[in-house]
Amino acid sequence: MENVVSIPSVQDDRPTLNIHGVKHTYMKPRITAFIPAHNEEKSIRDCLAGLGDQTLPKDVELDVIVIADNCTDRTEEVALAAGEEFNLNLKVLTTINNKQRKVGALNSAWKSIYGDPLDLYDKKPSVYEEFYKTSVKAILGMDADSRLAPDALTQLWEGLMSARNIGGVMAKYTMRMPKKKSLISKDDVHYEEMIASGQYGGPMTRWWTHQQKQDMASWLLDLQYRGGSTYVLGGQATLFRPEALQDIIEENKLDGPWQDESDVEDMLLTWQIQKKWKTLISPKARCFVDSMRSYHTFRQQRNKWQGGTVELLTNSDIGVKSKHRSKIWRSQIKTFIDLMIRLLFISLLTVSVATDQFFWSWIWLTPIILASVLNTILALKTPMHRPIDVILAGLLISPEMYMWVNFVTFSHVWLGKLSAHKKDGWAIQYSAERGTTRSKLAEGLVGIAAAVGVLVYLAFHYRDFLTSTPVQEAVYPYLDTGWVMLTVLTIYTSLLMAYQIWTLRGRHTA
Repeated sequence: MENVVSIPSVQDDRPTLNIHGVKHTYMKPRITAFIPAHNEEKSIRDCLAGLGDQTLPKDVELDVIVIADNCTDRTEEVALAAGEEFNLNLKVLTTINNKQRKVGALNSAWKSIYGDPLDLYDKKPSVYEEFYKTSVKAILGMDADSRLAPDALTQLWEGLMSARNIGGVMAKYTMRMPKKKSLISKDDVHYEEMIASGQYGGPMTRWWTHQQKQDMASWLLDLQYRGGSTYVLGGQATLFRPEALQDIIEENKLDGPWQDESDVEDMLLTWQIQKKWKTLISPKARCFVDSMRSYHTFRQQRNKWQGGTVELLTNSDIGVKSKHRSKIWRSQIKTFIDLMIRLLFISLLTVSVATDQFFWSWIWLTPIILASVLNTILALKTPMHRPIDVILAGLLISPEMYMWVNFVTFSHVWLGKLSAHKKDGWAIQYSAERGTTRSKLAEGLVGIAAAVGVLVYLAFHYRDFLTSTPVQEAVYPYLDTGWVMLTVLTIYTSLLMAYQIWTLRGRHTA
């Protein structure tokens, strides 16, 4: 006679999923998705539509928990309606007085399944809850403005279950290209509504999106060519093994796996997982994510990312290190060298021309040609690229502009390390996305133009003095040393570019 267990219903007031599949002494294995959503009524339906499109692994079920985090819009209503529309087993958790933003929202979903260690009443889970907790074999962390490509969930599952020591697998991210704004007639009665939806953009928005997409493609390709191990499991779409997350809680005496000690909570989580588990990117699973549509929002997002990364690298109080730490340091050093090369070249060129000591050498075309070839290949390997993107990449127009924006962020963050006041990266990014702060790009460009104008005027006004023999002889030793330093740095970066071009011949795709 078979041993049949009757599963009682939950008696407390906590929301429960309407889950079927309890048979005998087990439940079917399942993936549970955590989707934190702060005022995401415009995007949450599309995110859930992507989950509705998924073909699940055999005999595996999917549950979805949307965490309506301090929402003042219709996020909860839209999510519930979408759950019914796409036949998802979905519930909505509503946070109360959550001051930890995304971290607090994710932890509230975790506690709804695994309990709260800080619960003063030490509530014992029901038999049903114990069986459900055991049945959860993977946790999918997703952003509310992300959408999984069809079959992505199965591909993530296959990656996670391919070995017992894998703690998390991340999807490959691709920024969604906005539709052409010019396709909408301004006489359309829904014009303003369509623009406000965020699905459309002008030429600059579309160009800016592609630069972020190519940047992401370059990063993903680099990780794949180095074996697929990643130092950050991005929060947009990652499948976690629950045991790996539970290890973090137990080792660090936490009430949930996610922590707000860093502006890059996903990187901190990944470094903690890596103490015992592998963290990988999927070679196939793809997730489409929104880009930052303007210079200002991009800068604030990258300030948060770069600031959080630097804090993890330099703050010993956080008490966690990654086996990829040296790789991240090399990336920081490379950015610094790239910045120094450009500043050194501009300085030497200005002084050389002003003192009439500039000499052209054709060998200087070598790094330019290498950079052109490298960026053309990256543009071609970027998913859904446009011909104009490849042309601008080959001409180095787009890569150079994008690189200078990142130089500004890099300099801002490292100089900020000297400040005694720590900034709230999440709050700054949210403010930028809501439009309550503005960019100072125009003022910066005007200042640069004014400085260049003044230098040109002074160079012409004092040309006779600057080109005199005493001045040339005084300046020449510094110029000579500077050009030697520039040559050494340029050779180093040229070798790196040549190596990257060589590796890109492989079969991996971004």
